Amino acid sequence: MTCSPEEITVAYGFNPKAALSPQRHLGLLLEINRLSKSGAQFIIVSHSPILLALSDAQILSFNDGEIHLCDYLDTESYRVTEMFINNRKYFLKRLRSD
Repeated sequence: MTCSPEEITVAYGFNPKAALSPQRHLGLLLEINRLSKSGAQFIIVSHSPILLALSDAQILSFNDGEIHLCDYLDTESYRVTEMFINNRKYFLKRLRSD
């Protein structure tokens, strides 16, 4: 689906990660980027490290009872995904030993 910013007033209650493969996350990221260059703004609630990766995004963390800005590389979603990818054999070995 492609639409212009003028066609969208408000979108809410949208769960962008529901049933989306990583390839579809990338497609959605491209569409969000295209629309934001035209002036569209988005509020997205997600744990997806792909959707959090938009370069101009302001990532807000709600950890520790406070709302604060968070760098992409400091998000738990990014750190856990990176840790698993970099240590996949270790994690799978631990799973098998339990």
